Amino acid sequence: MHIIIASNNPVKIQSALGGFQQMFPAGTFTAEGVSVPSGVNDQPMTDEETLQGALNRAANASTAKPEADYWVGIEGGCEEKHGQLWTYAWVVVLGRDPAPRRQWRDVDAITGSARTAAFRLPQEVAALVRNGVELGVADDQIFGRSNSKQSNGAVGLLTGDLIDRQRYYEHAVVLALIPFKNTTLRWT
Repeated sequence: MHIIIASNNPVKIQSALGGFQQMFPAGTFTAEGVSVPSGVNDQPMTDEETLQGALNRAANASTAKPEADYWVGIEGGCEEKHGQLWTYAWVVVLGRDPAPRRQWRDVDAITGSARTAAFRLPQEVAALVRNGVELGVADDQIFGRSNSKQSNGAVGLLTGDLIDRQRYYEHAVVLALIPFKNTTLRWT
């Protein structure tokens, strides 16, 4: 099965592939990244905007690479709650229905989505993000790193790599695949 991930970020590609391999260990998967727009701000600042970005990415990937079997959109976002800035990501998986005559755009096709756990950002990082700096750039500035969003990300930096960005996304990919594993149940 061929998976298209709506990003060229190696962390997102590996987390999507890892999620599929965990959920379907007997399957054979190839994963490919494609750069497509999210249609939302570079740093989404609400739950709704973040989910929409993940959905848009998956849909745009399916348009760019319609021959694939699955399309995955992963969008990281932030949200202000009770004076704290929280971060998380949404994962959307679009896939062909097991019946070969249908694709995800059809009513009976399968779509899965899930959100990662959320965690608070330290005030040093939050202040930059509130001023329009994308989270990955803010992390690099505060932690003296370069391109951390393509390695361990904020979650890895803040947990001492106990949970890195790939593992963080991978769990949400597994959860987004629940409808694909349980096709006898109704999901719409």
